[in-house]
Amino acid sequence: MHAETFAKMYRNLWKELCSHENLELAYKKARKHKTTKEYVIEFEKSLENNLLLLRSELLLHCYKPKPLVNFIIRDPKTRKISKSHFRDRVIHHALCNIIEPIFDKTFIHDSYANRIGKGALAAVKRFEHFKRKASRNNTLTCYVLKADISKYFESVNHKILMNIIKKKIKDKNILWLIKLILANPIEREREREREGNGMPLGNLTSQFFANVYLNELDQYSKHKLKVKYYIRYVDDFVILHNDKAILEFYKREIDNFLKDNLKIELHKDKSKIVSLDKGVTFLGFRIFYYHKLLKKSNIRKIKNNLRMFKENFDKSKIDYDKIYDSFEGWIEYVKHANTYKFRKKFAKEIENSFPNQISIKEINRMSKKI
Repeated sequence: MHAETFAKMYRNLWKELCSHENLELAYKKARKHKTTKEYVIEFEKSLENNLLLLRSELLLHCYKPKPLVNFIIRDPKTRKISKSHFRDRVIHHALCNIIEPIFDKTFIHDSYANRIGKGALAAVKRFEHFKRKASRNNTLTCYVLKADISKYFESVNHKILMNIIKKKIKDKNILWLIKLILANPIEREREREREGNGMPLGNLTSQFFANVYLNELDQYSKHKLKVKYYIRYVDDFVILHNDKAILEFYKREIDNFLKDNLKIELHKDKSKIVSLDKGVTFLGFRIFYYHKLLKKSNIRKIKNNLRMFKENFDKSKIDYDKIYDSFEGWIEYVKHANTYKFRKKFAKEIENSFPNQISIKEINRMSKKI
């Protein structure tokens, strides 16, 4: 189908976005895993009125996002997260409900962040598939261009992003809302300094727009450079090949493309070509030809979380069921690496930290066996 014809199909989306059904769905998505939060409970007290008010504000073009709340997390890298007000998160979901399916079908298969059926573990699994292909079942030396983009989220150019979006979205009301969300500054003191640049780390819309923006890189890499073994997760991407010189060429061409077309650039220290026998760090794992290890920082993070859970449990700030859910997730995650000894030791630490505790999940499993 011709690109212009395809775009015309998406001119009138505003009515759908502002519908009560869409706003209600957006609210349900925004509150997921947060039903006990005070701000969610407060919003639910007058749910119908709040949704009606949001709908009216959108239709009358008087909707205005509330200021972002910034806070610092260290896990272990220090990052500034910008938290939107709950009512604004409902709007973010309402917008993504409508426009995400339009863009998602244009994304390449090997874009793995913030997409249904994808994710970090799927990207790691794909890496393993590609390493066998690139090394011809480990008979050739496999090199990896491991790259990420310097200060990506704070460098995204709004004008370029809007031009990309306009190729698919013609509805002026939708475009107005997107501009409004982008204009909500990350830091007030930076607003004058770098007007028209950056997206807040932590917003659903930022995660989505990050994929839209770097889809340009994906398309260039796959269709212009004809890269075979390419995987991207947000601003982290890898290319595998058995010829180091070809990867050097890809790196130069990609950096030039990013600078010329997206006004961003590769991180000079973190973008390098390494041999797989030395191990490649990707999405929390250190991957070699025949095995995978967990990054040491991830092991430290898991141990720190265990210590924090123990402190909060002793102070009755958290119940064991929630702790157990986290443990299950961690164990499932570390299973994807060669971690038998670590898992055994970690299970013992959990047992020692929470003696005589049992979760509802464990009780249900035992009852099924009886």
